Amino acid sequence: MDNLSITILGISLIFAATTLGAAMVYLFRKGISLKANTVILGFAGGVMIAAAIWGLLIPSINQSESYGNAKFVPALVGFCVGGLFMVAIDKLVPHFHKGTGEEEGIHTSLGKPMKMFLAMTIHNVPEGLAVGFAFGGAYLINTPEAFLAALGLAIGIAIQNFPEGAAVSLPMSVQLNSKHKAFLYGAGSGAVEPVAAVLGFFLASGLSAAMPWLLSFAAGAMIFVVVEDLIPDAHLEENPHLGTFGIMAGFAVMMVLDVTLG
Repeated sequence: MDNLSITILGISLIFAATTLGAAMVYLFRKGISLKANTVILGFAGGVMIAAAIWGLLIPSINQSESYGNAKFVPALVGFCVGGLFMVAIDKLVPHFHKGTGEEEGIHTSLGKPMKMFLAMTIHNVPEGLAVGFAFGGAYLINTPEAFLAALGLAIGIAIQNFPEGAAVSLPMSVQLNSKHKAFLYGAGSGAVEPVAAVLGFFLASGLSAAMPWLLSFAAGAMIFVVVEDLIPDAHLEENPHLGTFGIMAGFAVMMVLDVTLG
């Protein structure tokens, strides 16, 4: 495959995986059990943590050699700004955290299903940006290895997008009493990812000097999502061993992907 085809494949995978996950609503008569939810979301969290470290933060530091002993600065600043960006999004966009029952964002008359949908859509923005930044960086380096590394990141995020898609559609089917509407909500929550990925690609490829900052920005936003949403939604306190093993398994899968393809 040429580099353009690999880029299109990687960006398409993250949306396709969310859609496939949302389709799980047709296979379950009821929502998944609490234990299964813990394992699934724990796994997704583990993948995102590993992707943030192996696929974003470490490359950010490696690309900051010109800063000398201060090469940690782009990674540190970008990481913090990424977290603050997600805080700002949380304050502006109305959404509902199903794990804690907390509502955030500006006050609106939107119903709970729409707020649940917006919550997962917010989660998907940094994932799309991360993939776009990775492929934008690969375009600048222009080597097969760079594109394979970006594809590895996309595959890892796609793997965790599958359970995330299900995590939207399954509870939504209970709220809406409609599997078809729940599927559309689940698939729609992932539609923002290719849009964010394309935006990230053009930002990264057009601002080569900002690559370390952009990569760490995406890492900070992804870690924020893990701590703010995925871990509370997984209810690790009720099934700590299952949740821990899920996180470790997700981390291991993403680490192997990154090392193998990167």
